[in-house]
Amino acid sequence: MSPSSYEHELIVLNPATEEVVATVPAATAADVDAAVARAAKAQAKWAALAPADRARLLRRFADVVDQHVEELARLEVREAGHLLGNARWEAGNVRDLLAYAAGGVERLSGRQIPVPGGLDVTILEPLGVVGVIAPWNFPMPIAAWGTAPALAAGNAVVLKPAETTPLTALRLAELALEAGLPDGLFQVLPGHGPVAGTALVEHPGVAKIVFTGSTGTGRAVMEGCARQVKPVTLELGGKSPNIVFADADLRTAVDPFSFLDNSGQDCCARTRILVQEPVYDEVRELLADAVNAVVVGDPADEKTQMGPLISRRQLERVRALVPADAPGLRGSAPDGPGFWFAPTVLTGEAPDSEAAREEIFGPVAVLLPFTDEEDAIRLANDTPYGLSGSLWTRDLGRALRVSRAVKAGNLSVNSHSSVRYWTPFGGYKQSGLGRELGPDALTAFTETKNVFISTEGPAQ
Repeated sequence: MSPSSYEHELIVLNPATEEVVATVPAATAADVDAAVARAAKAQAKWAALAPADRARLLRRFADVVDQHVEELARLEVREAGHLLGNARWEAGNVRDLLAYAAGGVERLSGRQIPVPGGLDVTILEPLGVVGVIAPWNFPMPIAAWGTAPALAAGNAVVLKPAETTPLTALRLAELALEAGLPDGLFQVLPGHGPVAGTALVEHPGVAKIVFTGSTGTGRAVMEGCARQVKPVTLELGGKSPNIVFADADLRTAVDPFSFLDNSGQDCCARTRILVQEPVYDEVRELLADAVNAVVVGDPADEKTQMGPLISRRQLERVRALVPADAPGLRGSAPDGPGFWFAPTVLTGEAPDSEAAREEIFGPVAVLLPFTDEEDAIRLANDTPYGLSGSLWTRDLGRALRVSRAVKAGNLSVNSHSSVRYWTPFGGYKQSGLGRELGPDALTAFTETKNVFISTEGPAQ
C-alpha cells in the first residue's frame, strides 16, 4: 500500500468487547517533519539547562505520573485488554523509570585519560532528537524505556505508539507538559507504521531510532537507519526456554503465567518448556491442572488471570499457528465478542516444528523433553531468537554452566523474572541489537567526544 492509501484516523478497539474506545488522527509525514523541527528547538534549550534542573523536572514528571496511575491503568485496560493489576504495575513502572533516569542526569560524566604531553578528557553529549517506536503489547513501560533515559541524557523525543494503543502515550505527553517539561520536548505522534514510522526512521533530523516490535519490521527499521548510518536500538522477538531439570522444585518451575502473562503477548514469555525426561510426565500433569485453573475473562475484573489478545488480526495469526486439533493441554476462554484464545500447551510438536521454534505471541507454549544438560542446551539454542529464559535446578554448578551456554541476553535461575529497570535488557541473535535499561541506559543516547589539551608550550 502507498502512504496515501492509509486511513486518516486510527480506530482504537477494546479487545475484550470489540467496542470503539476512541478515534485518533493519524500522523502524516508532514506531521513528523513539523514535530522534529519543534523537537530540535526544544532540545537545544533542554540540553543547556543545568543538570540539576533537568533532573528536577524529570522527577516532577514522575510525581505527576504517580498521581495518575489509576487513570493510566484503566485507560490501558480499555485500549490493550491488560489486567487491571498489571496495568497499574505498568503505570507505576513508567513513574519509577522516570525517577531512576532522573538520578542519572547528574552522574552522566566522562573520563580523564592519562596521556603524554597534555590532558585528555571525554565529554558525553546528547544526540539531539530521538525517535521512539513503541509496541502494542506493553504500550506504557516500553515507551518509557527509550523516552526516560533519552530525555535524561539531554535529548528530545518523538514517540510513535502502535496503531492499536496510542491513548496512554498521548496522556503521558499531556502529563509531561503538566509537570513543566518544555513544549516540543516530548511529542507523541500516533500513526501508521509505513507512514509515520517510516517518516521518523528516514528523517535526517532524527539522530537515533529505538524500536520495539517484530523481527521482520525491525529489519526494515534497521535498513532505513543504515542508509543514513543512523544508530538504532532494536528489541525484537523471542522464543524463550524454560529449562526444568529433574532436581528442580517442579511446583514453582511450572508456573503457567511464565507464558500466559499478558495473554502470551510478551517477547520474554517462556513458551518453550524443556523438561528432563524423568519428570516429564509429572510436569505434564501439573501443567494440565494449572492451565485448566486459569480464569480467563474481563480484564477489569480483579479476579481475572488472563485477558484477550490485542486484535482480531493477532487472534487469527495464533489460530493459524495452533490448529484446534493439535495435541495439547487446553484451558477455556469466553465465547462471544472479544479476541479470546484459550491457554494452551502443545504436547505433540517436534523440536524443529514452526510452533516450537517461531514466536506465536499468544497464550501458547510447547512442551518438549530432553535427556541431559547437553541436550537441554542444544534445544534451548535451537531457535533464531535469544532474548530471555529460565532454568530450574538445585545444582549451582549446573546453573552456572547452563547460564553461560544458553545464548540469550536475560536469564533467570530458579525464577521467571526478565526485566528490571535497573539492569540491562536486550537480546542475542534475531532478538535485537543493543541494550536498554540499567545503569548505562543514558550513555546509549550520547556521543562520546574526546578532547586533548596540550600542556606543552608553543614552539619558540
